[in-house]
Amino acid sequence: MLKIHFSPDDLTRVQLLDSPDPLWETVLSLHQLQDRNPDLLFTGWRRRARERIGRSHRYLATLAPPVGYTADFLTPGAGFGDVEASIDVLMRTPKKTLAEDTTLLAESRPLPSWNIDLAEGRPAALRQLGDAVREYFAETLEPHWSSIRSSVRSDTAERSRTLLRGGVERLLSTLHPATRWRAPVLEVDYPVDQELHLHGRGLVLAPSFFCWRLPVTLKNPDLPPTLVYPVARQLGWDSPPSTRSLDNLLGRTRATVLAAICTAPGVSTTELAKKLTISAAGASQHATVLRQAALVETRREGGTARHSVTTLGSALLESSLAVSDLAACR
Repeated sequence: MLKIHFSPDDLTRVQLLDSPDPLWETVLSLHQLQDRNPDLLFTGWRRRARERIGRSHRYLATLAPPVGYTADFLTPGAGFGDVEASIDVLMRTPKKTLAEDTTLLAESRPLPSWNIDLAEGRPAALRQLGDAVREYFAETLEPHWSSIRSSVRSDTAERSRTLLRGGVERLLSTLHPATRWRAPVLEVDYPVDQELHLHGRGLVLAPSFFCWRLPVTLKNPDLPPTLVYPVARQLGWDSPPSTRSLDNLLGRTRATVLAAICTAPGVSTTELAKKLTISAAGASQHATVLRQAALVETRREGGTARHSVTTLGSALLESSLAVSDLAACR
C-alpha cells in the first residue's frame, strides 16, 4: 500500500493537471507494449505500434520494464505539456540521479553496456536518450495525441467540478476505486509498501491516458510529489472514427460530431463547437439529432448541456472502424 501523508498546508497545494504529460505517457505506454496481460482498449494500438517502432523502443524498454522499478529520471516531474520541453529537462538530469537510478535498475535485472555511459551522464549517452524518447513519441503517441489530450481534459473538467462542489478532500475521496482518503492520509492500493510525506510541498495529481489498473508514483521521495492516475477511455480511440461508411449513414459533419463526443465524454455544447470550429447553434442541432437517434445522451449541469456517447453510439463507431479496417486489408 502507498500512504501519502498530508499536512494542512499540503491540502491547499494540491495541483490538478489539465493536459497529459509526454514523459509519463511515454513510460506508461512502454509498460502497455510489454505487458503480457494488456488492457483490451490498447489491443489495436499495440499491434500498430509494434509495426512502427524501432530501436528507440528496445532502448527505453530497458529503463522502463513493465514490472518492478522504472527509472525515476524518465519522469522528472509532471506538467510538461510539450515533448521537446520534457526532453530538455530529461537531458539535464544530474549525474548523481542517473547513477542512483541505474543502480536501482541493476539490482533487479542485468543492464546492457551502454547503461554505463548513461549512468555517468556522458553527453553522447544523454543525447541518445533524448533521441530515443523523441523517436518513440513520434512513432507511437503523436498520431493519437489529440485523442489522448481530449480524454485527459475531459477527466480534468469533471475533477474540477468535484473540487468546486466538495473541496479538495472530496476530490481525493473520489479519485480512483483504489484510493481511500482517511484524513490526513491518502491510501492507494499499490504493489509495494511505500510512504510519502509531503512536508508542505503539496501533491500534483496527473491524469494519464496510458496509466491503468492502479495509480502510480515515483520511488524517490525527494522528487516533486506526483500521483498519476488513469482516466476513462473509449473503444476506437486510436483510429480515425469518421470513416466513409459512417459518413454515408450520418453525413460527414454529424459523424465528426459523434466522433468528437466519443473522444471527449462530458463535452459541453460550447466546447464541442470550438473543437470542431462550428457555431454553437450548429453543435447543439447536431447533438440533438444524435440524441434523438439514441447515439448520444445529454445531461444538464446548471445551464450547461454536456454530451456523451451511448452504448449504441459506441457500437456504431466501433463497427464503422471494423468496416474501415476490413477495407484496408483488401
